[in-house]
Amino acid sequence: MNLSPYFLSLQVTIVATIILFGVGLGTAIVLARTRFPGEVIVSTVLNLPLVLPPSVVGFYLLIGLGRGSLIRDWFGIDILFTWQAAAIASAVVALPLMIESSRSAISAVHPELEAAARTLGSSELEVLRRITLPMAKSGILAGFILSVARAMGEFGATLMVAANIPGQTQTLPLAIYDAVQNQEYDRAHQMVAVMTLWTFCLLLWARRLERQKRSHQSLS
Repeated sequence: MNLSPYFLSLQVTIVATIILFGVGLGTAIVLARTRFPGEVIVSTVLNLPLVLPPSVVGFYLLIGLGRGSLIRDWFGIDILFTWQAAAIASAVVALPLMIESSRSAISAVHPELEAAARTLGSSELEVLRRITLPMAKSGILAGFILSVARAMGEFGATLMVAANIPGQTQTLPLAIYDAVQNQEYDRAHQMVAVMTLWTFCLLLWARRLERQKRSHQSLS
C-alpha cells in the first residue's frame, strides 16, 4: 500500500492547522473586540470561502500566488504546485469555521468580567490571556477542530493550486479521486475508510465540546 498520500495529508494538515490557529484566532479576537468602518464587509469577505465553489477559491489563490502576484514577483517565492500551496489552500477554505466559532465564543464572554480585571490593574493582554480566552475555550476549540476536519478533506482548491502529483502534492482526497478514476476500488475503499474515521473522531470531539459548553451555560 502506498503510504505517501497519508503522510502528505498529515503534513499538509499540520501546516494548515498552524495557519488556522494563528490567523483564525487572531482575526476572531479583532472582530469580536473592535468596531471599525467596513466591519461587515470584511466579515463577509472572510466568510466567502465557506460558500464559494472550491474551484473559485482555487482560482483566486492561483492569482494570489502565481505570476504577477506580490509573493512571487516581489519576494521571489514560488510555491504553486507544491505541498505548501496545498496547505495554504486547505487553511483558506477552512478559515471561516475557525473565525466564526471563535468570534462567537469570545463575544459571549461577559464584558463586566473583563472590565473588573482591568480595574484590578490587568493589562489588555493579561485580560485576554486570563479571562477572555479561558472562558471562550470550548467554543474556540470546537471551531478549531471543525476547521481542521475541513482542511483535512479539502479537494477542489488544492487541485487548482497544487495539482495532483503522486508523492509530491497528492493528498488523501486527491488519491481517492485518482483511485476511483483508475477503477482501483479496493484502494479507494481503504482510503475512504481512513478519511471517514479521522473526520468522525474530530466531529465527535467537537460535538462533545459543544455539549459541555451548553451544560456549563445552563449551570451558570
